[in-house]
Amino acid sequence: MKVILAPDSFKGSLAASEAAEAMAKGVCDVNSDIRTVLLPVADGGEGTMRSLVDATKGKYVSINVEDPLGRPIRVSYGILGDGETCSIEIAEASGIMRLKENERNPRFASSYGTGQLIVHALDSGYRKFIIGLGGSATNDGGAGILQALGMRLLDKEGIELAKGGGGLQYIYSINREKWDERIADCEFLIASDVKNPFIGHEGASVVFGPQKGASPTDVDELDRNLRKFADVVEKETGISLHSKEGAGAAGGLGGAFQAFFNCEMQQGIDVVLEAIDFEEHVKDADLIITGEGKTDLQTLSGKAPFGIAKVAHRLALPIILISGAVDEEIRGTLTPLFTEVHAIMDENIPAEDAITNAYDHLRRKTKKVLELIREKGV
Repeated sequence: MKVILAPDSFKGSLAASEAAEAMAKGVCDVNSDIRTVLLPVADGGEGTMRSLVDATKGKYVSINVEDPLGRPIRVSYGILGDGETCSIEIAEASGIMRLKENERNPRFASSYGTGQLIVHALDSGYRKFIIGLGGSATNDGGAGILQALGMRLLDKEGIELAKGGGGLQYIYSINREKWDERIADCEFLIASDVKNPFIGHEGASVVFGPQKGASPTDVDELDRNLRKFADVVEKETGISLHSKEGAGAAGGLGGAFQAFFNCEMQQGIDVVLEAIDFEEHVKDADLIITGEGKTDLQTLSGKAPFGIAKVAHRLALPIILISGAVDEEIRGTLTPLFTEVHAIMDENIPAEDAITNAYDHLRRKTKKVLELIREKGV
């Protein structure tokens, strides 16, 4: 029997790789002769780089860059097992996880450090990129990345703008004389599930600004600033980012990539599954087990278990979902997608215990579930 173990992270408890290991232990507890293949996944957010690198037996490169507030920080990007593809997470250098709660302020937070990662990868000879857009602390429309790559964003006096979303209020022109010409030779695959436009009621500032520390006044200012930026970008490139789908991802980074990079945007889980050659691994499998911290309506909008379920259905393979918690209101909606749906948290296992001892609970739940499905002959 061959079982594919492909969980996403259990946020706040387990990395995707740790969740896969716990599941593997549970399978082994049933029968050590069962063959397990661990393929931890991610949906474009935090953990995407690690999933891609680990699944393809790649490597990590660590360098010093700027964090969202310009402080030095040592971070990594990944090189996939093909030796050609570079994986960069926005969250690694420019993520909200890099800031204390009282430091969060998208008026000042910049994506410059992510641009520095790209520059280092270019210097190292890489021209194929997979970029994960989740978890950013920024609302600068990707201005920081552009600045790191040599683009000059200028005010009326021809003075370079300060970094961060607040500085964009003075944007007047763009100077590309020092823009890194190597970008033209690159391919960028952008992993993002966000469809929001650049500006407006559904735009980056209004929808995501508050969770990054923006006050209502800040939100209004940031949205106006992105509008000014989009106006200048359209004048410079002919590309209108204002209402462009996906341009609002990661505080407008999606827009910067669409305007200035040779890029393709795809749902995060689809990017990951393709990069790790998921279908090749599962074509002779007997069962797939996936999971995540909490399964709710967001899962159905393209999170990792949903993407894996689509593959399972296409190949007519049984698929089991084991999550930390399952929103009971959508259990009926999950039924057509998964052969079985299970939650760690129940009346006997409260939330705090499920989170604190997630590894052991996931191991035991996997053992119990596999024993039951073997009895049923699934």
